[in-house]
Amino acid sequence: MRPSLYEHAGGEAAFLALAAAHHRRCLDDPELNHPFSHPGQHPQHVARLAAYWAEVLGGPPTYSTTMSDHSSVLLMHAHNGGGMHDLGRRFVDCFVAAMDDVGMPDDPEFRAAMRAYMEWAVSDVLIYAPVDSAVPSNAPMPRWTWAGLSAD
Repeated sequence: MRPSLYEHAGGEAAFLALAAAHHRRCLDDPELNHPFSHPGQHPQHVARLAAYWAEVLGGPPTYSTTMSDHSSVLLMHAHNGGGMHDLGRRFVDCFVAAMDDVGMPDDPEFRAAMRAYMEWAVSDVLIYAPVDSAVPSNAPMPRWTWAGLSAD
């Protein structure tokens, strides 16, 4: 049986490193740094981000059982208006570069699956960018596999 993307990436330590590298890259980006440096950010942002990505990509349900749920993630990023598309592309670019920074596996199928996940995740968040959008209160936690979004 094929390992999950989480296992293939290297597990919890790999996702902690990825989240930290991604966060650094976003802070260094002249357009992304504002949303990543505001004072209201959770003090455990990097660890929470790592747990969220890990769970979505096949790891343990740490985020949803001890931290929050997918609806709260959507709500956290909602209602910021339009014009976010370049930020989304920049966010994905930082994610891809952060995988290099931390030495994640460089096989093309893994990298394509990880990039596809992040592109989907950015699109999922942008659905709720309009100020008047309604974020569902019970959005299921997404599950991303080598083949994409799982129906499970």
